Amino acid sequence: MEEMVCFTIHGEKKEYKKGTPFSVIAEEYQKDYQDDIVLVSLNNRLCELQKCAKRDGVLSFVTTKDSAGRKTYRRSATLLMQKAVYNLLGKEDSIVRVCHCISQAYYCELVHHGKPDEKFLADLKCEMMRMAEKNIPIVKDNISTDDAVKLFHDLGMTDKEHLFKYRRSSRVNIYSLDNYVDYFYGYMVPNTSYIKYFDVQPYGNGFVLMFPNENTREVAEFTPSAKFFETLKRSSKWSHTMGIGTVGALNDAIASGRMQEIIMVQEALMEQRIGRLAEQIASTGNKKFVMIAGPSSSGKTTFSHRLSIQLSAAGLNPHPLSLDNYYKDREFCPRDGEGNYDFECLEALDVELFNQDMCSLLEGKTVDIPTFNFKTGKREYKDRFMTLKEDDILVVEGIHGLNDKLSHTLPAESKFKIFISALTQINIDEHNYLPTTDGRLIRRIVRDARTRNTTAQETIAMWKSVRRGEEKYIFPFQESADVMFNSGLIYEIAVLKLYAEPLLFHIDKSEPEYIEAKRLLKFLDYFLPVPGEDIAKNSIIREFIGGSVFHV
Repeated sequence: MEEMVCFTIHGEKKEYKKGTPFSVIAEEYQKDYQDDIVLVSLNNRLCELQKCAKRDGVLSFVTTKDSAGRKTYRRSATLLMQKAVYNLLGKEDSIVRVCHCISQAYYCELVHHGKPDEKFLADLKCEMMRMAEKNIPIVKDNISTDDAVKLFHDLGMTDKEHLFKYRRSSRVNIYSLDNYVDYFYGYMVPNTSYIKYFDVQPYGNGFVLMFPNENTREVAEFTPSAKFFETLKRSSKWSHTMGIGTVGALNDAIASGRMQEIIMVQEALMEQRIGRLAEQIASTGNKKFVMIAGPSSSGKTTFSHRLSIQLSAAGLNPHPLSLDNYYKDREFCPRDGEGNYDFECLEALDVELFNQDMCSLLEGKTVDIPTFNFKTGKREYKDRFMTLKEDDILVVEGIHGLNDKLSHTLPAESKFKIFISALTQINIDEHNYLPTTDGRLIRRIVRDARTRNTTAQETIAMWKSVRRGEEKYIFPFQESADVMFNSGLIYEIAVLKLYAEPLLFHIDKSEPEYIEAKRLLKFLDYFLPVPGEDIAKNSIIREFIGGSVFHV
């Protein structure tokens, strides 16, 4: 008699022969989903479709609409692209570096081949399509870490060789596509037939590999972001100048005792950039409002304080102001489609009161600036009187700072706009970029646990809503900024690791947020830890780990 396994799927019991591939089960249920199934979750643990059913449990399906599924699809398409480049250029010239994520696409460069022309990119797309149509298996192997180090040394993938040098786990999963071998941070689809929607087009000195977004069966339009791209390039150039372009290189620096020097140089560079920015603002002579916006956990508060100090050094009299103080009383806050308070939308702020107060200040009047009490959910007045004199300037920070609808009555010439975000300066390795959103999420987990008594589970649970708000209310305005500022620190994940890991380990395996916690723990495991004692008290990272000289 054949041995069976029993799954609970959509609330119903279903039996399958033990050893049945999850891909077969997924194919049976695909008709129930609008988006392609690329993974399964068995007892709240992600499994690749090429794995086989061996034990009973609750089985659910992960599609390309889900965060984990989207990452899996993009990862697999990246491997397909690398193999196609290898087929076209051969081993010696096929080194491709995945540098950044821009507008639902990965920006890539050919290391030895130079800037690709349109013919090469047309050939690249055709080769990718050819392989996708052939249903080539993506094979997963589990090898020892020592063997992985030797393998990637022999393959000339030195970034991965350095990465695994510090890996605590004794085993490593590697993937091969038609004998092309690589390592990826996360799961893969079973074969190339799953990779149906992609495109490539020239950009910068390389090209972008384009993916679907909300519509998972259509490649999203690529929207160039010139200022964003230049900011990423400058940050990446600096990290490579320091010899720390990847996590492995960072770990080398930590292990060799260079971190105190690197921390000091990084902080000095940031202070220098903030000082130059203050001089730029002061030299205009007509700015009364510095409007600072950026996504969650970008360090807006610390940045506004540090900029204010530099503005003072430039001869101005700055006054930091948080837009949070203009939240409407909780009872009047709009709700989202799920019935929860929507604190991210512009309508959550009392826009008219803000404009009224700012215009009064421009007219030389004295204004009592409100303070929002997050515990009571109400706006309060505590005699915070303010008057703008000739050399006074307001430093206003908040997620809607760049949206002209917020400050619609203020003269355009009176505003200087700054977009700030914590953009990663290093990658995991040459083919695995370090997502900016992961860095910000870890920042927020650490800060919220310290300042708001919020668990890591609660922070992860709300992150999807936060990200949705950023895509809607913040990123569409980033290119309208006068200046884009990167608050990311090359060493910060190594510092945050010590604070974040205990919080993430506290999430129970039965909770929905466990899958994301496990992914983040694996991510943090790449980094050697760095104690925070030597970090300056005015550092942006202090906003998250504590010990800042500012009230943050």
